[in-house]
Amino acid sequence: MTKIAIIYHSGYGHTAVVAEQVAKGVTEAKGEAVLLKIESAAQDFSAILDEASQADAIIFGAPTYMGDISAPLKAFFEASSKVWFTLGWKDKVAGGFTNSLSFAGDKGHALNSILTLAMQHGMIWVGTGLAPGAHSNSDAAPDVVNRLGYSIGVATQSDNAAPEITPPAGDREFARLYGARIAEITQKMKG
Repeated sequence: MTKIAIIYHSGYGHTAVVAEQVAKGVTEAKGEAVLLKIESAAQDFSAILDEASQADAIIFGAPTYMGDISAPLKAFFEASSKVWFTLGWKDKVAGGFTNSLSFAGDKGHALNSILTLAMQHGMIWVGTGLAPGAHSNSDAAPDVVNRLGYSIGVATQSDNAAPEITPPAGDREFARLYGARIAEITQKMKG
């Protein structure tokens, strides 16, 4: 079975909801999803690095804070230099997701930070494979998949409310579809 590590940080629970939906998509596509939550920038990352190194694919996720990924994921990225020296993740499939309060908020920059890390490791990046969701720009379109129009990775938006309520259904479905896509592509590559 294809093993996919989903490594993420979630400050308020909203990004965890996205990670869980990515995992749901992986599982529905007959992959094994392993959720690995980063708790703090100061933690020991050894167990997460080991688990990621055993996976066939790695999907990274974090909230977008101040226009970039959150500090705990950034600290994990720096700790991954131990793997980088051995090219331990070379040719693994990779992807990424982010969530924030605003509709834009430099989410693209956050996704590019994740992409850059994956490229430095020699990984194979998978985009969303979906066109921007069709809707009127005069509404928030909470039920539309890819309503924010991202192709590099999954970008979702949460209101300032509980994670049980937000991100909305369309964003959750976007994350689920992305998890399934990465599982399917990883399975094809494993051959």
